[in-house]
Amino acid sequence: MRRSRLTFAALAATAALVFSHVALAAGGGGYVEHSGVNTRDVAAAQRGAKIFVNYCLSCHSASYMRYNRLAEDLGLSEEMVMQNLMFSDAKIGDTMDIAMPAAKAEEWFGKAPPDLSLIARSRGVDWLYSYMKGFYRDETGGWNNLLLPNAAMPHVLWQLQGIQEPLYHTVHGEDVIEKLVLVEPGEQTEDEYAHTVRDLVTFLDYLSEPSKLKRKSVGIWVMLFLAFFAFLTYLLKAEYWRDVH
Repeated sequence: MRRSRLTFAALAATAALVFSHVALAAGGGGYVEHSGVNTRDVAAAQRGAKIFVNYCLSCHSASYMRYNRLAEDLGLSEEMVMQNLMFSDAKIGDTMDIAMPAAKAEEWFGKAPPDLSLIARSRGVDWLYSYMKGFYRDETGGWNNLLLPNAAMPHVLWQLQGIQEPLYHTVHGEDVIEKLVLVEPGEQTEDEYAHTVRDLVTFLDYLSEPSKLKRKSVGIWVMLFLAFFAFLTYLLKAEYWRDVH
């Protein structure tokens, strides 16, 4: 009986956790898609770094990351980073900061754009992926977002994705967005844009925990060592207990 109660309690807790995530996604106004991000895909992280510095770094800093660390982790030479990822007078050992003062940013945008060093750990890669695909033009002619309604951030990748507009349907007398419809194509197809966003989120995931790349590669060797050590321990135990039996 006690085991049954524990099992029921565990199932109830799991269900509550699942429904709380569903409610959170619904409360944000949109469905969170699975991103398929693989942080070990270094090529994707390299492409994402290029997207980041071209479209994000003018407003959003990544002040916990240094350019030379970026070069080392992503298999790039310092010369490649300086030529392709640095567009200011920053030095290779500097952090990825922006020149825009926070006070001016708040005056221009209503809120200073946040530092993105830890955004993937804060929001999650699936949320970020869905957020960057969820921009649409609303009835005011401005930008809005399914996951973060009335966000201050404009759609910086709109030229790539194109312009989406919402298609509404009525639920209990209230207009609800059913889906987004592409009304003006961008420079990329839907699949190409999805790959672009995935690359960007892959870089943001790396950015939030740079040691993840090395930790996972080292972890494999650690597990192999432990398995080998466990085998030696078993042989030693068998040798000690041979005379006892």
